[in-house]
This record gives sequence, C-alpha cells and structure tokens, in this order.
Amino acid sequence: MCGIVGVAGAGPVNQLIYDSLLLLQHRGQDAAGISTSHEQFFNMYKAHGLVRDVFRTRNMRSLPGASGLGQVRYPTAGSSESVDEAQPFYVNAPFGIMFVHNGNLTNWRELREELFRIDRRHINTNSDSEVLLNVFAHELQEASHGSTLDDDAIFRAVSAVHRRARGAYAVISQIASYGMVAFRDPHGIRPLCLGSMHTAKGKEWMIASESVALTGCGYTLERDIAPGEAIFIDLDGNLTSRQCAEAPMLTPCAFEYVYFARPDSVMDKVSIYHARLHMGEYLADNVAKALRLGDIDVVMPIPDSSRPSAMQLASRLGLDYREGFIKNRYIGRTFIMPGQAVRKKSVRQKLSAIDMEFRGKNVLLVDDSIVRGTTSREIVDMARAAGANKVFFASAAPPVRFPNVYGIDMPTQAELIAVGRDTGEIAQEIGADGLVYQELGDLEQAIRDLNPHMQAFESSCFNGQYVTGDIDDAYLERLSRTRGERPAAGEMATSGKQD
Repeated sequence: MCGIVGVAGAGPVNQLIYDSLLLLQHRGQDAAGISTSHEQFFNMYKAHGLVRDVFRTRNMRSLPGASGLGQVRYPTAGSSESVDEAQPFYVNAPFGIMFVHNGNLTNWRELREELFRIDRRHINTNSDSEVLLNVFAHELQEASHGSTLDDDAIFRAVSAVHRRARGAYAVISQIASYGMVAFRDPHGIRPLCLGSMHTAKGKEWMIASESVALTGCGYTLERDIAPGEAIFIDLDGNLTSRQCAEAPMLTPCAFEYVYFARPDSVMDKVSIYHARLHMGEYLADNVAKALRLGDIDVVMPIPDSSRPSAMQLASRLGLDYREGFIKNRYIGRTFIMPGQAVRKKSVRQKLSAIDMEFRGKNVLLVDDSIVRGTTSREIVDMARAAGANKVFFASAAPPVRFPNVYGIDMPTQAELIAVGRDTGEIAQEIGADGLVYQELGDLEQAIRDLNPHMQAFESSCFNGQYVTGDIDDAYLERLSRTRGERPAAGEMATSGKQD
C-alpha cells in the first residue's frame, strides 16, 4: 500500500509535495520519491527511507518546477533493495512520462510478456508499476498515432489501459509538455481524491491517495476520482474528465477502512474515523452475545487504529475504557519487519503495558485485525505479565483467511492463523480466554451506514471473493510458491500491524 500525490500548481511545488508525503507516510515507510517538471525537463530524486531522511536541502533545490509527483512505498516480499524500484518511474517514449502507482496488477506477468513480444517495450525491474507505465505509454502512442496529444487521445489511452490491465491501480502521471493525468481502476479498489486551492497566481490542483494530504496542505477536498474515471489537467490548469471504463463499479478495499487509512481522512465520502466508531458498535453487539459482560472489568485498545472502535464498544456496553498500552512512536511498524523473530522483538519495543491498569482485572483487548497472530499472542502475554486476571480479545475485522492480491502483500495462506481453525482454536493459539471477531456483514454495513451508495466491497482477504474475477486456486497456489518473485509494486509488505 503506497501513498501517491500529484500537484499541478502555479508556483514551486517541491515543498508542497514533501509536506503531503509526510501526511501519507503511514502508507509507506520503505522508500520515497519526488519528481518535478520545469522548463520541459523532469527532475527526480528518490531513495530508501522515511521522507524526512530521504530529502535534504540539496535534494529539494534540485527539484524546481510548478508541477510534480510524489510517492511513499512499502516493501514487498522479495522486492529488490535497488532504489530503481522506488517511484516515480520514468519512460522517455512516446512523450516523456513520469508515473506513480498505488495498487497491484494481477496480470502483470502476462502484460510484461505482451510488452516484450508485441509492443517491443523492455521492462527493467520486477515492478508491476513499471509494467503499467509502459502499457500506458504504448496506448498513448497508439491513441496519438505517435504525433500530437489531445484530451480525447489521452482518454482513449486510459480506456485501452482499463481493457488490458486487471487488478488494483490508482495512478498519477505527468506527460512532458502536456500536463497531468490521473486515473483509477474500474473497481476503485485503491483510493484517489482531488482537491483544489485558489491562489493569487490561479487555481492549483492536488491529487492524492487520501484527503488528509489535501486538507493538511491547505487544499479543499473536491471529490473522489470515480472508479474508471480519468482526469487531465493541462499546463494552464484546465481540468477535464471522462469515464473511461465500460462497466465501472465502486468496490473499495475494506481493509483501508479497518486499518490502513488515517482516521482524519475521508475516503469515497466516508469518514474513516466514523467508520471505525461504527465498527465498534457492531463489534460490541457480537461481544455481548459471545462473552459474559460481567466477566469484563475494562476495555483497552491496541494503539492506535483500534482506538475509535474500542472507545465506542466500551460506551455501547457500559464498560470502563482505559489506555493500558503505551506506544513508542519511534519504532517502525511491525509488519515491515523481515522475520518473525525480529517482529516479535519489535512488538516488545513498540508497546509497553501500564501494570496498574491490568493488575487483578479481567481485560478485553480490542485490535483492528489478526493476521498471523504473532503480535496478538505477544500482547496477550504482556497483559498477563502485567497482572491481568483474564484476557479477552476482540478484532474489529473478520478472520483473515485468504491472501490479498490487490496491493497488500499478505503472508501465504498457510501462515494466516485463521486458516483451518475456528474461533476457539484461534483464541487458544493466541493465549486468550475468549475471542470475538467482527462479522463481515457488520464490517461492510458499518461503512455503508456512512455512504449508502456503496453496494459492494473488496473483502477478498475475508471471504475469498476477488472482484476482478481473474483469481482462481491455481493463481493463489502460484502466488504461494513464488512470493519471492512478487513485484515491488505500489503495495504493502504484509497485512496489518499485527503480524
């Protein structure tokens, strides 16, 4: 899961893109990159690390221009250590294109072969983002007949991309001497939104993965980019848009609302914070059915993303709410750690228990999700070591039983703790005295309550139903065998902070 941003401004945008990437840092901590356009030249700098560590004054000075792109990236299993797989990506034909992408193509291997055999384009990394860039570049060449671009040709090219590419993709690109193009896959799996600002020099535009990047930089959120839609902003700041997909349907990733997005973002007209409050209400009803409320003395969140759900659960059930864990914010998220041993150590470094809140109490711990179960087990052990009498556990998400193929590089199915186990067995595995999961229907309804127009969700990691219709058992088996060959795309290393 990456964070992407594009700015079509009226003055220097390097600092603005930097600031917006800081606001999207939660979506990627492995690498960061910025490109700008100035006097018909593209300038770019990218490297591994956090935004604040990647860019120095000398780097920022090398990024002049009034428009540009940025990306923060998470690593993938088996992704290269080379900075070449960080974004933005660039291709010089047919017009010179800079490109950032969040998501994952499910047919990237087939497309890479087509590009080599038919389109005569060479792919130099294992990144599906580079594949998608070259598909877009080829279709631009076809639509423009290799000569002059106009709005219609750009939209025809995006339509052709939609016909060829499968999977999840939110894209922002710059075409040299023409302008900025952004588009979203026909299912709208990954988020993308548009904002604007009126300045003395004219109207400026920003496109980003989450609204917090817009509002945090002083822009006004105008709307989400619709599934299948493309927008084009020319060099004078004029914006045009067109629906470029044949049968678009909004099916956003449910995990965005559970965990990935910042709580102060609004995504497809849904406040992430309020969605998590609603999740807590539905989860509370399940807790009341599954556990004796008289056995619970206090409700505690696992910081940070589960806090709204835990607060609302406690309020609905009339239980005391306490903060029992303190988070060390100077430790990286545990899901980017390379191995279980390192991950286990990182949990202890990242969280510490306040003994007096646990001693002699029966506690209900609320977390956003359980994936491998490693972190959940460590947290239960920490609660017992702090003096808890009984430790119950509640997950704001349903059991994760299937891999995600749309940009979240989850463990193989065999590594998921919920596979082949019922709730009681999972509780035993993590050492809890009781475990309650969110029902999938309740999770989706918690989001739909805030936007009734949402009819469906990309919930494949919970139910195994892949919205693009091209994933079968053979695909998942190959994915399990070849995780070391996974593309270094605009995607996340492993699902959730837990595991």
